[in-house]
Amino acid sequence: MHTAAQARQIVKQRDLDYVKVGVFDTDGVLRGKFMGREKFLSALDKGFGFCDVVLGWDSADQLYDNTVFTGWHTGYPDAQVRILPESCRDLPFEFDGRGLLFLGEFAGAAEQVCPRGVLRRVVARAKDMGLAATAALEYEFFLFDETPNSAAAKGYRGLQPISPGNFGYSLLRASTWADFHGALLRTCQEMDFPLEGFHTETGPGVLEASIDKDHALAAADKAALFKTFAKVEAQRHGLMATFMAKWSADYPGQSGHIHLSLNSIKNGQSAFFAARAADGISPTMRHFLGGQQALMPELLAMIAPTVNAYTRLIPGFWAPTEATWGLDNRTCALRVIGGGSDAQRVEYRVAAADANPYLALSAALGSGLWGIEHGIEPAAPVMGNAYDQRQPKRLALPQSLGEAAQRLVRSKAARVLFGDAFVEHFAASRSWEERQSRRAVTDWQLQRYFEII
Repeated sequence: MHTAAQARQIVKQRDLDYVKVGVFDTDGVLRGKFMGREKFLSALDKGFGFCDVVLGWDSADQLYDNTVFTGWHTGYPDAQVRILPESCRDLPFEFDGRGLLFLGEFAGAAEQVCPRGVLRRVVARAKDMGLAATAALEYEFFLFDETPNSAAAKGYRGLQPISPGNFGYSLLRASTWADFHGALLRTCQEMDFPLEGFHTETGPGVLEASIDKDHALAAADKAALFKTFAKVEAQRHGLMATFMAKWSADYPGQSGHIHLSLNSIKNGQSAFFAARAADGISPTMRHFLGGQQALMPELLAMIAPTVNAYTRLIPGFWAPTEATWGLDNRTCALRVIGGGSDAQRVEYRVAAADANPYLALSAALGSGLWGIEHGIEPAAPVMGNAYDQRQPKRLALPQSLGEAAQRLVRSKAARVLFGDAFVEHFAASRSWEERQSRRAVTDWQLQRYFEII
């Protein structure tokens, strides 16, 4: 599916009265609606208006009070959205298997703050440099024997995972839960975000899914859709999935690692691999690493975008605490994976499962391109346990969302890479998120202070 004409044809062939259309908001939540057939066919050519409040509220539909782009001061007008024919997906469980989903992307002024638009501009930057980015995202998520109603009734405490104990890579668990596993794998295949690998991880009810690689923009589409429809498939089976960065202090957090490589557009060869270089790392890859390492502390809000994400970034829990890199070293923020021209890549391990895939990938790719453009050299690779080694202060990561938002808004590189409008809007949204968290009285605070203070 590539053109509006092809999209029009398939809607008519399937005799659909309604088509589902969606856009991903700032937090990576899929927002959308059913659109009548004639409205949809018209929108293929002209686009359609969608209330820009979806760019002006948080994941709980609470309105930001500190953003310039949209708010009560603008009246929340419609923003223009263009439909993306190439995003067409089957909806195997709707309209007797005939249902279709199309993604949209904000246009006009809203394009400046649209997450997908941000990534598209970064991909265009790479193209202008003669480079094409390939990416693959992998996610850890926990599965619970709960429904939205039961989880809410429990106040999200004392939830029951689908299985107990530590059963990493367990074929016992995979076979026991074969109905759900099989249904999710089929949905991923039928909706064009197939999984390269899928297995249990260490912890009660935790799974890891590795999505097939694709060019960067399509890879982000696939990742965002996977997160959405893994939850859908779980709830259709009477279960619940969470992609929170960390739902329990007792277990490691949930990652959203990003694998990235670059190829030359001119000859199609890997821009990361040099056979005669040490560890096969080309100058382009070295500078790419240098840019990622240098800008990681400034861009962390795009990679760890929730208050909860910072509970994951602690030593010894499989998540990095500093902008380090190493050769096949999983204690580092950046893991260089060798394997020749077909496999040479970098794994951006600081990203959490709760990140918006478009923005996390924008940060990972954009910072690397910045390094190539400016010839930034990385620090020496870390050998052994990165948690036990002291690094320069410049490589320390922000320790809270509020700090990360301030680092982002002050970043000159971020403004060049992503635009002033996006940086101002997104940093404000993260400051809002952090401010909302300060209003909460947590279980920890009650247990700590209620009697003794």
